[in-house]
Amino acid sequence: MKPRAVLLYLPPLNIYRLMRSIFIKEINSFFSSIVGYVALLVFLVACGLFLWIIPEYSIIGYGYASLDRFFEIAPWLLLLLVPAVTMRSFADEFKTGTIEWLSTKPVTDVDIIVGKYLATLALIVFALLPTLVYVYTIANLSLPDVGLDSGAIIGSYIGLFFLAATFGAVGIFCSSLTSNQVVGFLIALLACYLLYTGFEQLSKLPRFSEGIDYYLSMIGMEFHYNSISRGFVDTRDVVYFLSVIIFFISLTRFSLSSRTRGAVS
Repeated sequence: MKPRAVLLYLPPLNIYRLMRSIFIKEINSFFSSIVGYVALLVFLVACGLFLWIIPEYSIIGYGYASLDRFFEIAPWLLLLLVPAVTMRSFADEFKTGTIEWLSTKPVTDVDIIVGKYLATLALIVFALLPTLVYVYTIANLSLPDVGLDSGAIIGSYIGLFFLAATFGAVGIFCSSLTSNQVVGFLIALLACYLLYTGFEQLSKLPRFSEGIDYYLSMIGMEFHYNSISRGFVDTRDVVYFLSVIIFFISLTRFSLSSRTRGAVS
């Protein structure tokens, strides 16, 4: 009997424990290296610089008590952060050979992928939480009788989370394609960039200006992120992000099973 067939006889609690161990391993692996701390620090420092210091993007120069500038900049900073978080998800496993050890455990490829993906989501949330300080700061800087547009802020944070979660799924897939972390980072960076704004830029070409430009831009993530950021969470946008996440997790499963079968043979 193959090792993974044992999973059929394991109670759900044991499967949960195995996934939890993968989740904890990923978190510890990220923070066991200086790269993890540097990635988070660079993200938070860059957010602060763009939001308060750099004149072209500064809220102070903008003159309005709004976080619109932050939500315009954040996707581009996440384009760098998320690939840095996911680049070692599977690349490090392939490089050290621990993927073969994982394949002998009573856990499926989906369990491994979901465990690593949930760890990625936790790290993304951990990076976004300190930015809530900006909401408190802007609320105190605004006029007492005006206040903040809380609906738009909540919608923008929801959109930012879905966007980052989708970047995470793309990044994990790209990490499963190589055993080199740097190559995984660069592939994920390019893929996330193309999926975020590539279709939006393509729709602006003159040849696509006769009605197809709208539908072309709908394929990209930027269209749906901007839609949610308006403060109205449309189920179509949520379904879009969830569909892309499931699609890339499925691709990761196919890539992982192909590589592990090749390693066994």
